[in-house]
Amino acid sequence: KQTQLTAGSSSDGTEDSDFSADVEHAEAAEIVHRRSSTRLTRASLRLSRSSQDIKQGADRDETPPRTPTGNAPSSESDIEVSSPSNDLEDERLAKELSLKEAAAHDLSHRPKRRRFHESYNFNMKCPTPGCNSLGHLTGRHERHFSISGCPLYHNLSADECKVHASTRDKQAEERTLSHRQDENRHSTRNQAPTERQLRYKEKVTELRRKRNTGLNKEQKEKYMDHRQSHGTSREPLLENITSDYDLELFRKAQARASDDLEKLRLAGQVSEGSNMIKTIVFGRYELDTWYHSPYPEEYARLGRLYMCEFCLKYMKSQTILRRHMAKCVWKHPPGDEIYRKGNISVFEVDGKKNKIYCQNLCLLAKLFLDHKTLYYDVEPFLFYVMTEADNTGCHLVGYFSKEKNSFLNYNVSCILTMPQYMRQGYGKMLIDFSYLLSKVEEKVGSPERPLSDLGLISYRSYWKEVLLRYLNNFQGKEISIKEISQETAVNPVDIVSTLQSLQMLKYWKGKHLVLKRQDLIDDWKAKETKRGNSKTIDPTALKWTPPKGT
Repeated sequence: KQTQLTAGSSSDGTEDSDFSADVEHAEAAEIVHRRSSTRLTRASLRLSRSSQDIKQGADRDETPPRTPTGNAPSSESDIEVSSPSNDLEDERLAKELSLKEAAAHDLSHRPKRRRFHESYNFNMKCPTPGCNSLGHLTGRHERHFSISGCPLYHNLSADECKVHASTRDKQAEERTLSHRQDENRHSTRNQAPTERQLRYKEKVTELRRKRNTGLNKEQKEKYMDHRQSHGTSREPLLENITSDYDLELFRKAQARASDDLEKLRLAGQVSEGSNMIKTIVFGRYELDTWYHSPYPEEYARLGRLYMCEFCLKYMKSQTILRRHMAKCVWKHPPGDEIYRKGNISVFEVDGKKNKIYCQNLCLLAKLFLDHKTLYYDVEPFLFYVMTEADNTGCHLVGYFSKEKNSFLNYNVSCILTMPQYMRQGYGKMLIDFSYLLSKVEEKVGSPERPLSDLGLISYRSYWKEVLLRYLNNFQGKEISIKEISQETAVNPVDIVSTLQSLQMLKYWKGKHLVLKRQDLIDDWKAKETKRGNSKTIDPTALKWTPPKGT
């Protein structure tokens, strides 16, 4: 029995084709079931094999010889390719193959297929309980991963969202058409409204007048049941709260905002459910974050936060930030200014008196610190905020916090230099200022452990500098670790570890000796001369008395 070899293009213009054959043999049918289809390109290439190989394969097996797709032979030309007519058939097939390949490279005529794997991460899920992540509030996307695009959260179905989207598109077309009709009118400053605009205004007034003044008993019970059943996992029922016209405007604004967020997510500017803030807009800087910070979920899932650099309030958009900056009266941190020299100031902020500011400061610091665990319990701490002043205000450079009553004499609980001010000497200034406060308190201080990687590097560099300066000025023959500690306010343990790292501490004849390595001192003096005294703390500029226990 002979069958026909048919090759046709699919309905969307692609080169996909299937070989169809009626196979009587049971084994051939089983193979057809397992390998349903193969592209024409593979079939045509394998048809060019020599007739001798195909005949040998046919002799070895009693079953009908297979075509490259695993089917039974589709025509006599598939086997008896040695005849002259079959040679012509091969030439025709090869010519068709070359044409197919040329058409395959030119994909301009093909309709653009949507590739979900490029724009969607199917491992992500919508955080709304019971949602399967299908549909989108805008009606224009197949999936969603956030509450802002969840139809179920907004008490809608995916089909309803699509219907609303088509309705909005029709209204937009009508509005565009009406605007075109009005373009012929002369544009003047005091232009009278058209008849269409007056009719629309009357219509809106009438719609708002029809608003129900209150909810009946059944509606109130329905609203209460919805709130008790879903809590904050669903949007409250909004019907009859305002007029239908205003509710429709609100729904349009929701859909538009959700569409904008989806575009940002597809562009990679919004994280997909990871609750990881990638960037923050802080003053005139846009900073990439390093670690996760426990901001509220509605802010964390945006991927980018906008912050006021003076009051540290965080916002969702550039528009909200611009409006806030027009009203914000803060130009420096709250609290008392205890140090000022040049344009550098330090403010002492009490976590009990300025709780919101200190919490925002801790959340900001966690974006750049790995080991920080303090976020909201800020009342037992004092925060010392360093700023750099210009004609617009005092800009945050860094800060450190310390406990009001530390039993282990920790003079620093957490310390941070903002990324835009790193590697400029401000970190050592903050550390030096913390030890200056310890000297005024007549205590020996040490930072709280564990230190971050950058914090450990900064502290070791500072301790090295302090010890080399002390040894350079020391003229006696015998030196004591205790005397160094009392003079510099550095903990003896930190002094010993620094001396060991510098290989300046030796054990000889039952005694520990401190070696005065002149080569290290000379290197330090050369660096000091090159660096200058621009980034140093002046003890005379400090106006501060130790706070009493609270």
